[in-house]
Amino acid sequence: MKFNWEKVITAGITLVSAAALLIGATAIKPSSAHAASNDSTVATIKKRGQLRVAVFGDLPPYGWVNKDGKRVGYDVELARRMAKDLGVKPKFVQVNANNRVDTLNSNKADIVLANFTVTPERKQAVAFAKPYMKVSVGVVSPKSKAITKVSQLKGKKLIVTKGTTAENYFTSKQPGVHLMKFDSKTQQFNALKNNRAAALADDNSYLYAWVKKNPKYTVGIKSVGPHQYIAPAVKKGNSSLLNWSNKEITNLNHDGFFTQDYNHQLKPYFGSEVKPTDIILKQGK
Repeated sequence: MKFNWEKVITAGITLVSAAALLIGATAIKPSSAHAASNDSTVATIKKRGQLRVAVFGDLPPYGWVNKDGKRVGYDVELARRMAKDLGVKPKFVQVNANNRVDTLNSNKADIVLANFTVTPERKQAVAFAKPYMKVSVGVVSPKSKAITKVSQLKGKKLIVTKGTTAENYFTSKQPGVHLMKFDSKTQQFNALKNNRAAALADDNSYLYAWVKKNPKYTVGIKSVGPHQYIAPAVKKGNSSLLNWSNKEITNLNHDGFFTQDYNHQLKPYFGSEVKPTDIILKQGK
């Protein structure tokens, strides 16, 4: 059999050319991904005219929808101020505690302002700006069967929301406590009211607000575990919005914005046992 070497060589060149095209197409993908990662830069946000903010929708007094259908709360007021200072309008994206990171990293939001506590684990997934609030885990229980010490929870059921610092603390530090985990704040508080567990653990700041509206309950343990901080979170690698947010938080602290925000959004919901200095960081220059 006689080979046609001219045809063989031509076919080989064609295969090499096709491979080169494939490699070229593959090489384009990273730049497309990079472009997607820039959806939340300050320049892009200003061009879009909107700051997409991830907030809670069922967590008074931090982020919720009031009876008039308006989004209100401490974090929501901060979001509106940040959008105003960027020269854009806020667009709110409602989240639960356990999907805050996914919402940010899937480019559905530019920034998270949803009572987001800074932890070493979360720092691996997102970039935190300067904090604007301090907090620790508290435990609420019925006054008739008050839980005042962590030791009382051993062998009992404790309600937490998935993805919260309360869940992380009791999972790692108190393995003798049986956790009941829920997706939302509404679900967890309904479970407590339905006597499904001995107590509920969450950030102490809004537990104070909740018991003021539900006087049959008490924050028997006001602080457990380390003191922590609440901060805005942006996607890792988004240095543009991170740097802007750091400057913004510094300026708002200097201007006393968080004192105003506390007085407007938090004070009406807290009892006399809570002071502004228990929640907000040092204000003024």
